[in-house]
Amino acid sequence: MQTLELKIPPLLLVVLFALAMWLLTQYLPSVALALSWRFFLAGILAIVGMAVALAGVLAFRRANTTVDPRVPQQSSSLVIRGIYRYSRNPMYLGFLLLLMAWGCYLQSALALLLLPVFVLYMNRFQIMPEERHLQQKFGADYQAYLTQVRRWL
Repeated sequence: MQTLELKIPPLLLVVLFALAMWLLTQYLPSVALALSWRFFLAGILAIVGMAVALAGVLAFRRANTTVDPRVPQQSSSLVIRGIYRYSRNPMYLGFLLLLMAWGCYLQSALALLLLPVFVLYMNRFQIMPEERHLQQKFGADYQAYLTQVRRWL
């Protein structure tokens, strides 16, 4: 299973999950949700998701460290300020919120059931390998950060 670790860019995963969600609504439409306020909810979730992900990217840029999660060994500093005081993975949290927005827009219960699969995949094949690298690189400072801030929220 380690062959999948840090291989697929998270943004590509978001696109693949969004596509899978859409396909579910096309081929299994009988499990639709009736959300009269879907545009409002989807819009709010999308805006918050984009803001959270962007805040994570900007914090990395300010710290002059890599934003590419496939190469955590290239991290030049441990970012624990800004949005990183609330989530160790705000970019992934933002992506999850965007997928939630998409699921609400699609009005599909089955599409929304893919969200836990996204979280499980990200935890196993993206976040855990990143955490191993950061632990090796930043040691006690990273360990202290792990005890203060949750993985997602």
